[in-house]
Amino acid sequence: MTKLMDWLHEQTMFLGRFLLSPGQIGSVAPSSKELALAMMKPVPWGRIRTVAELGAGTGVITKQIQLAAGAETQVILFEKDPYLRGQLKERYPNYPCYTDGSHLRLFLKQEGIESLDCIISGLPFFNFPQYIRDRIVAEIVATLKKDGLFIAFQYSQQMKRQLMEHFDILDIHFVPRNFPPAFVYVCRKKEGSSKAKL
Repeated sequence: MTKLMDWLHEQTMFLGRFLLSPGQIGSVAPSSKELALAMMKPVPWGRIRTVAELGAGTGVITKQIQLAAGAETQVILFEKDPYLRGQLKERYPNYPCYTDGSHLRLFLKQEGIESLDCIISGLPFFNFPQYIRDRIVAEIVATLKKDGLFIAFQYSQQMKRQLMEHFDILDIHFVPRNFPPAFVYVCRKKEGSSKAKL
């Protein structure tokens, strides 16, 4: 009964945040566990020392990161919604949580992190104007190590062309057991790709 009540609370709370800021939240429901697991599967956790999650939301994917990451792995979270960010800070006190992935380099510098092995994203790129997409992609490219992984879920394949400019797309998984159903992009930073258009 408690689990059901927690689930209902999370669903209701997330819907409320969506209604307040649909451009930022991007969906009426939080990510499913199936989607979170699909995001985790391609990550070689034994070799990951630094990872960022963009658009951490209610922490569904963060929970799976916590379970999969090694004890020495540095995890940094980003969530723009102030209420959700507060919840994340309470649930994951060991993970620094910042506001905006479009200033990724600045916040990594504050944490003493030079570059990232992996970036996991739940950002709703579809909802952003093009200049914001360009800015975030530029920050992702600039902060990923050579051969670093970028794993993102989207509700369409709209971002495929832009991602192909800077990444080798290793796979695109379709996850039907999510609302809405989602595509998981598994991307590796292209050799020589260190800058993207701002």
